[in-house]
Amino acid sequence: MDASFDDPDYDYAASIAGRAMRSMAEQRIPPTPVNFAVWFQYFAGSHDDLRNAIDLLIDHNRPFDARTNQDLFETYVAPQVSAVVVETSERLHGLMGAAKEFLATAIADNHSQIQAISEVADQGKAGVDPKALVGQLMNELARAATRATRLEAGFAEKTRELDVIRDSLSKSEESARTDTLTGLANRRALDEFLRKAQTTAEWGEPLSVLLLDIDHFKTFNDNFGHGVGDQVLRLMAKVLREKVRAQDLSARYGGEELIAVLPDADLATCAELAERIRRAIAESSITRRSTGEVLPNITISIGVAQYRTGEAITDLIERCDRALYLAKGGGRNRVVTEIELDRAGAAG
Repeated sequence: MDASFDDPDYDYAASIAGRAMRSMAEQRIPPTPVNFAVWFQYFAGSHDDLRNAIDLLIDHNRPFDARTNQDLFETYVAPQVSAVVVETSERLHGLMGAAKEFLATAIADNHSQIQAISEVADQGKAGVDPKALVGQLMNELARAATRATRLEAGFAEKTRELDVIRDSLSKSEESARTDTLTGLANRRALDEFLRKAQTTAEWGEPLSVLLLDIDHFKTFNDNFGHGVGDQVLRLMAKVLREKVRAQDLSARYGGEELIAVLPDADLATCAELAERIRRAIAESSITRRSTGEVLPNITISIGVAQYRTGEAITDLIERCDRALYLAKGGGRNRVVTEIELDRAGAAG
């Protein structure tokens, strides 16, 4: 969140809040704290990515259903510091303290050992029995070895704790970039990937995107319930994840829409992959877990577009989205590329 909006004056905050509430009412969005936070940020103008995402949804008359509202909040507004990160910070603080104690002990032991050996050396100069001096020296070295072993064991234990913390951080980071329902990348991870892919594409490498949407999904949810609808979404995600290449990214774009970003793939390559995905879904069967009932086949529509040098990523997604809706308007269960989109525009 932009620091300038952390503590705005009353009149400004009231103005932003009023605009947010009016727009939420126009879009039939429940005025919950989560939804209000999203729209307050939208009108405050402190988050360009959030503004672009909402503008795109409005431009295409997308409904702001509960799932879309939650996605917007989790992707653009929710605090980035999780409980895992807080806990990790506390554990690291403890480890740093322990490490400082270990080092202080090691330094103190070093001084004690040096002093003891110096005293033995002084006794040797004074003519003390060499046999007794060797015994004292052996005792000092044994004590030093014991202290070193103890310190080494302590450091080994703290190293293991650091490994556990590193693993927790890795899992936390992965969770923050993953959609909980589908297991695909979420919007945050998608935006990061697209920015990097765009940089490479500006050097001449092709970059293509496919956007898929489940046909008649609202009717399916109404007939069989959202639990079964979620099962369908997970199936879509599984197929998408299995069909894309290792260097591609598959993500949940919002609601029942999934997206795949294909670096180093031209329009024809992306369209071929989209067709394989469409066919795999059409040939799949879904069984209702609670009853064993085999449900009607699900189909998807897919839009495909290729990045054009110098354009904004939002333009690429918008073109892909229009191709998707042309596919739906053309009878669904089909793949439409931006080439057909251009033809339709010329014909119109």
